[in-house]
Amino acid sequence: MISVGSEGPRRYLNEGGLMSVSIQNHTLSNGSPFFLIAGPCVIEGEKMVLDIAEDLQKICRDKGIFFIFKASFDKANRSSVESYRGPGPEEGLRILQKVKDELGLPVVTDIHTEEQARAAAQVVDMIQIPAFLCRQTDLLLEAGKTGIPVNIKKGQFLAPWDMTHAAAKVASTGNEKILLTERGASFGYNNLITDIRSLVVMRQTGYPVVFDATHSVQQPGGLGSRSGGNREYVYPLAKAALTARIAGLFMEVHPEPDKGLSDGPNMVPLRDLPGMLDFLKRLDALVKEEDL
Repeated sequence: MISVGSEGPRRYLNEGGLMSVSIQNHTLSNGSPFFLIAGPCVIEGEKMVLDIAEDLQKICRDKGIFFIFKASFDKANRSSVESYRGPGPEEGLRILQKVKDELGLPVVTDIHTEEQARAAAQVVDMIQIPAFLCRQTDLLLEAGKTGIPVNIKKGQFLAPWDMTHAAAKVASTGNEKILLTERGASFGYNNLITDIRSLVVMRQTGYPVVFDATHSVQQPGGLGSRSGGNREYVYPLAKAALTARIAGLFMEVHPEPDKGLSDGPNMVPLRDLPGMLDFLKRLDALVKEEDL
C-alpha cells in the first residue's frame, strides 16, 4: 500500500506494485515495453486521417512498438473562436471507426461532455480526458461508467500527487482501467515546463503513466490568437521521460506540421518519427532491464 502527497488517496496495488491496462490483448504498464499514442492533433479529413494512421501503423509495426491512433473530433479549448475545431462528434467518430475497420488499429480520442463519453465509447478503445477538464467530476464519472480505459491528462495547474483524486473518481465507478498523462505545467504566461519528478510521483500510484511529449512543448496562446510551440524539444524530453520508467509516450504527428490546422508548432514531422523511435526503444529497454 502506498500514498501519494501528504493526504492523497491510498491505493492498493497488485503484486509488484504495477497495475495494467489491456488493449487488443496488449498489456500497458510501467514495467512493459513502452507503447505509443500518436496521430494528428485534430481530424482534418477522412483521407488525411487514414493516410497518417496507415503510415504510423507501418512505422510502429516495423519497430515492434504497440501503437494507438489518436485524433480529436473536436478541439473545444482553442485559443480563438475562429480556430478550426474539427468535424464534430458524429463525423469524427465515423472516421475513427473507419480507422478501426480498415486498419485494425485501436483508437483514442478526447471528450468534453458526458454525452460525448457515451457516444465515443461505442467506437474508441480508450477515452481521453483533456488536461483542462481533469477535475470535472461528472465527466470523469461518466467516462468511468463506460467500462473502457480512461486516459486522464494532468492539468497544467495541478500537482502530480493530486492526480490520485482524479483517478479515484474514475475508479469509484468500478473501472480501474486508468492511465495518467503528464503534459507540462504552467510557468508564467504562454509557457510550459516539464518536471520529470511528476512522472515518478504519478508512477507511484501503480497506474500506467504516459508522457505527452508534444503538448509539453506547447506555448498556449503564444502566437496571440493561436498557440505556439517548440517542437525541437520533443525528442530530448521524450528521452528524459523514458528514464523515469513509464508506460508510454504520446506524440502528435503530422506529415506537414506547419500546415496543420491545430497545434502545428509542436507536432512532430512524420518523417522524423522513425529515427526517434529507434533510439527511444533502445533507451526504454535499457531502463527497464534494471531491477528497480
